[in-house]
Amino acid sequence: MRKSLGVLGFIFVLSFIACSKKGSVPATGGGTKPTADTPIFKGADVSWLSQMEDSGYKFYDSAGVAMDGMKVLQGVGINVIRLRVWVNPATRYNGTADVVAKAVRAKNLGLRVLIDFHYSDTWADPGHQTKPAAWSGLAFPAMADTLFTYTVSVLDSLQAAGVVPSWVQVGNETDNGMLWPDGEASTNMANYAALVNAGYMAVKSVSDTIKVIVHVSNGYDNAHFEWLFDGLKANGAQWDIIGMSLYPSASNWASYNTSCLANMNDMVSRYNKPVMICEVGMPENEATTCESFITDLIHKVRSVGGGKGLGVFYWEPESYNNWQGYGLGAFDNTGKPTVAMDAFAN
Repeated sequence: MRKSLGVLGFIFVLSFIACSKKGSVPATGGGTKPTADTPIFKGADVSWLSQMEDSGYKFYDSAGVAMDGMKVLQGVGINVIRLRVWVNPATRYNGTADVVAKAVRAKNLGLRVLIDFHYSDTWADPGHQTKPAAWSGLAFPAMADTLFTYTVSVLDSLQAAGVVPSWVQVGNETDNGMLWPDGEASTNMANYAALVNAGYMAVKSVSDTIKVIVHVSNGYDNAHFEWLFDGLKANGAQWDIIGMSLYPSASNWASYNTSCLANMNDMVSRYNKPVMICEVGMPENEATTCESFITDLIHKVRSVGGGKGLGVFYWEPESYNNWQGYGLGAFDNTGKPTVAMDAFAN
């Protein structure tokens, strides 16, 4: 443990030196209330978009006019695009080149970008935090170094293409840490904190304007958030924003939102960090209820103390016609947004 933290401490010094050498492009999105023209950041994760397009899917606005799926979303109020990145995916999708291409599209439309590092070759979530195959044999200090170097390389590729994200997630739904078993929080919180710090300093070495998010699911579960972030804080971890997911049902969304607001206010009070709802969703066939859910959630995020409620993001709203078996999108089977997306117009 002491040895791995020492290695990361050395990396951190190098990172601060690098930060003074690399260009920093302004990318607001941090801990103060957004300006009046964007009172809340309204986002969509569209990581499936390029794969859907290659499979023949098309997207239309409410009038039936075919256009870029990102532009359709922009037309209903979305102002941020969130993109996941995998280390060595089985196909080209969600790899660095695919992510850069989609990020450039977003930037060209005037949209902000959030990059979501899964630190895996595939899905990472509360039940799966599998190391990339190429990292599987590394000792912990080397793995932390590799996470740092990899994070920098992806962000350098984005910056070379003219994109500096406003936000970066160091891990996806890391309810029990990441890069298991080494970074499993319930068995080694210090290792998980060291990995968070490696990601944090990698991001800041590319641009200190980028805000770093630690993302956890079940935004209503205050006890779990306190356990995880108390553990990170006690082990010296650094982060800028606390990210949450929230996936209620049509019958319990109101109570979930109430609990989520209490949790958001507690996180702000307890750690003096802003909060962001990085993922929401509800079944496509419950679009009217979903609109009520998101409208209420946006109102609650805006009410967070000190203007520290930053935004709400829908996860893969553009998915439709049972794409990949996912039924929680917000487009109908003709490729047009459902009324659920009207919530983002307010």
